[in-house]
Amino acid sequence: MPQYLSPGVYVEEVPPLARPIAGVGTSTAGFIGITPATVKLPAPLKGKPGKFTSVTITQPTALQPILITSWGQFVKKFGDLIGGEQTSGTEEVAFAVDAGFRHLAHAVFGFFNNGGTRCWVVRMAADLDIAKALAALAAIDEIAIVAAPGITTEAVQEDVLDHCEGLQDRFAVVDGAETATEFTKTKIQGATRDSNYGAIYFPWIKVFDPSEKLMAPSGDGTIYVGPSGHVAGVYARVDTERGVHKAPANEVVRGALDLKYGLTKADQDGLNSLGVNLIRAFNGNVRIWGARTMGGDANAEFRYISTRRFFNFLRESIDEGTQWVVFEPNTPALWQRITRSVGDFLLGQWRGGALFGVTPKQAYFVKCDADTNPADVREAGQVVTEIGIAIVKPAEFVIFRIQQITGG
Repeated sequence: MPQYLSPGVYVEEVPPLARPIAGVGTSTAGFIGITPATVKLPAPLKGKPGKFTSVTITQPTALQPILITSWGQFVKKFGDLIGGEQTSGTEEVAFAVDAGFRHLAHAVFGFFNNGGTRCWVVRMAADLDIAKALAALAAIDEIAIVAAPGITTEAVQEDVLDHCEGLQDRFAVVDGAETATEFTKTKIQGATRDSNYGAIYFPWIKVFDPSEKLMAPSGDGTIYVGPSGHVAGVYARVDTERGVHKAPANEVVRGALDLKYGLTKADQDGLNSLGVNLIRAFNGNVRIWGARTMGGDANAEFRYISTRRFFNFLRESIDEGTQWVVFEPNTPALWQRITRSVGDFLLGQWRGGALFGVTPKQAYFVKCDADTNPADVREAGQVVTEIGIAIVKPAEFVIFRIQQITGG
């Protein structure tokens, strides 16, 4: 308590009884790609229409995450899909773009084109470096989505899922197989196990590639790429426009011109419950037409992507927003402050439509009192708070029942 030594008016700052909890970001992505130390990109020859040479681009240091906030910034760091027009009279050369660089570049472009705003990119020399690449991303707390675009090997996908499950604050977006002899889960999914910390998307999408058009002017310049980068951008767009509680489905994939396979409802009937999310074309629009985690029905209450990602969001937000509690006197006054802080945060989520219930009491509860903190718990230096939430689920199956009635 301050000392008051003479008469007068004293104005003091008083800390609020409840400190607000701010929601953490949910749309920052982490991309991993396999590229060599230098990549050669095609570049048009000046004054020679239809002729091109190559430009060598040095890539950033391997296993070093680079923050990218726009496509232009990626170009400065990693290179464009084509080089600039050459000012020197170099010779025409035969050319082929590195596949790993192409997958990474299209994923980052698709991410920003679909609504993403921030991502971290780390390159590796080979898929054997996946553990080190993931360790580098683990140190970046803001990352909430992880993808290895175009990499469909079982080992890499398993490691990405392990990474997300271990940290419990991020979600994996996985590409299905580029080609499939049968439209079954075993033929589409690289990782052999299920996980509610990841989602798989199939088939690959057709996009325009300027380097392809440059090298084959008579063609249409299109190639097929894994959809994970574009899908991560859709996640970011939906998070911004609607909130992380909204399923990132029935959304147009910007930049997707067509699909590797035109799948039907009958194809999806056998895949949806297993957690394989299809991308389908409707009236000329390519849309994400699935909202399941890997495993689908086997994941019970976490079978929907939005449920898992919203739960991650709540856990991380409450964790970061209540750090002030550590070492505070463990008294009923502290319990009330915790209840108010968490309760106010959940009230905001309910008002935003993320929690189910006509009233706040139906949507959530926060309990931090003598029942959750008896003497033995307090003696152990613990303060325990129980939280219950009713998360909204997507309307996956919309059913209208129509019957004929007699007028009169």
